[in-house]
Amino acid sequence: MEPPPTSHVTTAFSDSDSVSMEVSGDAADPDLEALRRLSDNLAAAFRSPDDFAFLADARVAVPGAPDLRVHRCVLSARSPFLRAVFARHAAGSSPPGAEGVRLELRELLGHEVDVGYEALQLVLDYLYSGRVVRDLPKSACACVDEDGCRHVGCHPAVSFMAQVLFAACTFQVVELTSLFQRRLLDVLDMVEVDNLPLILCVANLCNKSCTKLLERCLDMVVLSNLDMVTLEKALPPDVIKQITDSRLSLGLVSPEDNGFPNKHVRRILRALDSDDVELVRMLLKEGQTNLDDAFALHYAVEHCDSKITTELLDIALADVNLRNPRGYTVLHIAARRRDPKIVVSLLTKGARPSDLTIDGRKAVQISKRLTKYGNHFGITEEGKPSPKDWLCIEILEQAERRDPQLGEASVSLAMAGECQRGRLLYLENRVALARIMFPIEARVAMDIAQVDGTLEFTLASGANPRPEIQGGTVDLNETPFIMKDEHLARIRALSKTVELGKRFFPRCSNVLDKIMDDEAELAALGRDTSTSTDKKRRFHDLQDLLLKAFDEDKEEFNRSAISSSSSSTTSIAAGRLTVRPRR
Repeated sequence: MEPPPTSHVTTAFSDSDSVSMEVSGDAADPDLEALRRLSDNLAAAFRSPDDFAFLADARVAVPGAPDLRVHRCVLSARSPFLRAVFARHAAGSSPPGAEGVRLELRELLGHEVDVGYEALQLVLDYLYSGRVVRDLPKSACACVDEDGCRHVGCHPAVSFMAQVLFAACTFQVVELTSLFQRRLLDVLDMVEVDNLPLILCVANLCNKSCTKLLERCLDMVVLSNLDMVTLEKALPPDVIKQITDSRLSLGLVSPEDNGFPNKHVRRILRALDSDDVELVRMLLKEGQTNLDDAFALHYAVEHCDSKITTELLDIALADVNLRNPRGYTVLHIAARRRDPKIVVSLLTKGARPSDLTIDGRKAVQISKRLTKYGNHFGITEEGKPSPKDWLCIEILEQAERRDPQLGEASVSLAMAGECQRGRLLYLENRVALARIMFPIEARVAMDIAQVDGTLEFTLASGANPRPEIQGGTVDLNETPFIMKDEHLARIRALSKTVELGKRFFPRCSNVLDKIMDDEAELAALGRDTSTSTDKKRRFHDLQDLLLKAFDEDKEEFNRSAISSSSSSTTSIAAGRLTVRPRR
């Protein structure tokens, strides 16, 4: 485990929130000094795991992060909940491994709230030291909007505090629970209204431990402009009933509908929940409502799979720049969801990135307020997927600039000239390379260009198609080569992929341009009989490397697509707020 980050963001919390044992000079109380040393020594066992590895007898596994090494005796003494967990493991039939008990984070905290690595680290550090730092870690608690945000009420700051509160409450650490309840109460008036359901859901889960926070947050949600459909997706039924009853008693909603849409709109929304766009078409033909009156595109972008959004856009019956009652355009909603494919789909259909919300924010600013500083400015290894929230910011920033020229992709494509066969070979090479180097960006562009609906062509010269792709591929090196409709469809789809990449991902396109231009002779090597043996061998070696890397990544891409499809049908309101309400 790395030591706690030295870069912090200063918050508006008072010094009294933190336990301070710093004393100086002759005025130092021996008892306080002894407590300070005890705190520092115990904290060192957690903060310097490599130095105390021989003492650690348990690990906490956090998805996507290193395991946290812990000591059962310390945690058991400090947390009744953890004591019971370790006692159950000790009573189990299977003995612990060589590195001790390994606990999954889900086993400790359940599935209702996604607690991040930094939040869990803070809670465990408090169990060792009895102290909590005044300033929270910038990488987890600051958003990307450094110029326009104080990092007090933005999503990363609120989400971090809510995660700590939930973990502390679950571990039955009363002092830390009380501290972070006070911190959230102190900033509640500065919290953006869209973040209120997160706090309300966590306070409801903590129940009696957070009564004050629960009551105050509930009152704020009742008086807010958050619609019932959004709240219904993010909160459990008992909380929804409290909100509905309160709004009825205050005369904020009609007794006829309790603030929910009429039955015709709800039928369309239910059809979207079922991923049934054909049913949506049938309901529209009845003439009882339309997509704009139902704000169906807003709903699909916020709550449905990206495929449904694409199909709804293809119907071409919804205004892509329509504002909902809260003043949000569809692109504003997409910026909150932070799905690159949806953002690009809307932009290609004419969504305006310059439109402002009622409080004066563009879509890119919305996305920045939701993105953690560490996610945006962290380092992503080449060939590894880029964070989706980071990509959305890049796409929206690029959309606000003047569109680049979308002609020939690079020098080497221009060299292909009128040779359609060479052009197709170039595009296949370029897109395959993009899938390896920039998998998420390539997937976004390919999905919108509908590349998967065209035939894939082999790159191997003079070889039969591989058995696993033989049914859906054509070998370009067979002679004579005749340009057919399927070849032209493939060229159009791949060309659109390249154009989308240049428009929304110029960073990636510049890298691909350089690589493809450096290898400009590749397109000619496959068909030039006068080429030297060494060059041909180099060409085939490069092909083999490319095909091998592509095969290795293809299965991973498919798994990611399946995972994304299955998870996106879950409430996006709950997902983006890192809360899954109990039902």
